[in-house]
Amino acid sequence: MTSKNKNENNHIFIILIFIIIASVFFSGCADSDSNTGEASLLNDSEDAGENISSEKDGNLRAVMIFGPDESLDPGYKWVGWYVREAGIYETLFAYDADMNLVPELAESYESLNDTAWQINLRLGVKFHDGTPFNAEAVIFSINRVLDPDNTRHTEYDFIESVSAKNDTTVIIRTKEPYAPTIASLSDPLLSIVSPEAEDLTHKPVGTGPFKFKNYKEGLRLSVLRNEDYWGGDVKLESATIDYVSDPLTRSLKLQADDCDLVRGIPATESEIINENPDLEVLSKETLRLCFMYVNANKEPLDDLRVRQALNYAINRDQVVSAALEGEGVPATGVFPSTLPWSSNEKLEGYDYSSEKAKELLSETGITDTDGDGWLEYEGEPFELTIRTYEKRAELKPTAEVIASQFEKIGIKTEVIVLETGALSADTSDGNYDLSLYAWGVAPAGDPDYFLSYHFESSGEQAGWTGYSNSEVDEWIKEARESTSQEERQEYYDLVQAQVLEDSPEIFVFYYTELDGINKRVKGYEIYPNEISFITKDIYIEE
Repeated sequence: MTSKNKNENNHIFIILIFIIIASVFFSGCADSDSNTGEASLLNDSEDAGENISSEKDGNLRAVMIFGPDESLDPGYKWVGWYVREAGIYETLFAYDADMNLVPELAESYESLNDTAWQINLRLGVKFHDGTPFNAEAVIFSINRVLDPDNTRHTEYDFIESVSAKNDTTVIIRTKEPYAPTIASLSDPLLSIVSPEAEDLTHKPVGTGPFKFKNYKEGLRLSVLRNEDYWGGDVKLESATIDYVSDPLTRSLKLQADDCDLVRGIPATESEIINENPDLEVLSKETLRLCFMYVNANKEPLDDLRVRQALNYAINRDQVVSAALEGEGVPATGVFPSTLPWSSNEKLEGYDYSSEKAKELLSETGITDTDGDGWLEYEGEPFELTIRTYEKRAELKPTAEVIASQFEKIGIKTEVIVLETGALSADTSDGNYDLSLYAWGVAPAGDPDYFLSYHFESSGEQAGWTGYSNSEVDEWIKEARESTSQEERQEYYDLVQAQVLEDSPEIFVFYYTELDGINKRVKGYEIYPNEISFITKDIYIEE
């Protein structure tokens, strides 16, 4: 028997074991519900544990990585992403699958002056509870985010006021000229909610193609077709989204026909899935960047030459090949070349050069003083720790490949994998050397979001790295206030070049999303900003 056949047989055996375990698990969940009561966020009238067939009833069974846990309110932390992905909520503007900004609940807009924007609302739209969509609903939804009690209100401090010109027209005034105003209205945090909804935490009410059905906390969200959707016929009758953090488990669920669509397939599983005539893996470059925060608040990482040396020590092509099975794009700057704001064609980047890395380290006194092959700094071994989190399958192998590359030039390197919350706590507290993360760099399509958050001196993430550059601050401010796209591009080119040189963060690769799908599912598209997922156009071919 060939090794390939052995591997296939082993894989089949694993799938069979998975099916047995999954069956026991879900029956166990049902028993638990009957004994202890439903989860706190479950709609009392529905059984969130039911297993709905997708063969003929038009129900899509999807599996995602992340989901809501404490709340279903889109105005709470990052929950807006999850309920938007489920098709429940919409925003005034949105991005299509080609990252074109398009009107959604708005019909159009116009700039009245440097600090005032008129938003003309779509007519004839109703919320799932029958409440009419109008200016009052928009004002109510945005003011919820501007409330000082909202943990993310500072991101929208640029808004001075939101008022109604009439029932179908809203005026948004900003404190200063703010070019990204319209783009920011596509943020799921600003999802438009029904002002009449009694309990948005547990029973979301939006205008999207799907209505909320029920929720099993941390496990499953179910939705039903909105028969009165303003955007036309919704092809699916219903959908269920299971949240599974383990990437191999997600893949096995698809292979076992336990679901129809899986987000975030491990690159190592792609070939196996594509060999199944009923399945395929879809791929598309996203706006998500894999990068490392560098703690420049501590020696010797506060030395520019050390940070640049680490950049030269990374062979990004090897990272993509070894850790991602080739499914990714080595990063030069902040933004991938698919985004119009990218400056990659103008940036030299850091080509892999172990010699250049060792030369820069030597200039700072980091050398192998005793001939044992390991570098020392001020008489002590020069050691680094790369921290990362476990939910994204690509991060741990990426950290391990980078660690091995650092060790090739004599830097002893340890990889520590933590829960997301623990990693954020360590990084914000300065308890780290390097922290490997994956961020969407332009979910609202505008560069200001990531650049101001990470590289402006007052930005929260800049506090994590200790980065401050007065020129960068001024360029970001000028770009934010300019109404000229060409002028904004010039400023953002300067910012991207400067942060690449200063290296407060080390850019590694741009994500290619891999989604596994049963071929009976039609009409599905990958959105580069990862905000839209289940849409009105998806259907199941019988």
